[in-house]
Amino acid sequence: MEARDKQVLRSLRLELGAEVLVEGLVLQYLYQEGVLTENHVQEINAQTTGLRKTMLLLDILPSRGPKAFDTFLDSLQEFPWVREKLKKAREEATTSLPAEQEQMISDDSMRRSINHLDLWLEEKGRAGRRTGWGAGEEKGQTFQTVGMRT
Repeated sequence: MEARDKQVLRSLRLELGAEVLVEGLVLQYLYQEGVLTENHVQEINAQTTGLRKTMLLLDILPSRGPKAFDTFLDSLQEFPWVREKLKKAREEATTSLPAEQEQMISDDSMRRSINHLDLWLEEKGRAGRRTGWGAGEEKGQTFQTVGMRT
């Protein structure tokens, strides 16, 4: 599934959970078209509420190949307003970034996460030794956090 389509599913996750009942035609259509396996259908049906079933389906779909999003749209014949909302969100979503740019964004996110962790560790006064790179560090450099208790 394209990154753009994954983002659309993620951004509308709560709305989909509230508006879509995956039991019945949605699940059976996705199974018929090979997006879901028999085990997926059983696992989804084993969930105790409609919301949990929908959430599990939304967790599974992104890993089910390049046609999963379009097939999911097709499966929503009973929910045309949801299908239209997904199509509109897809059109408005930015196109997938080249792999190099996605990696740069991922690296930047990791640096921010490491910096946030550093601040948290300093605030909590906990010991820490980590390997990595943050603002102004070289990739792979190891350092010891100073003044922390072990």
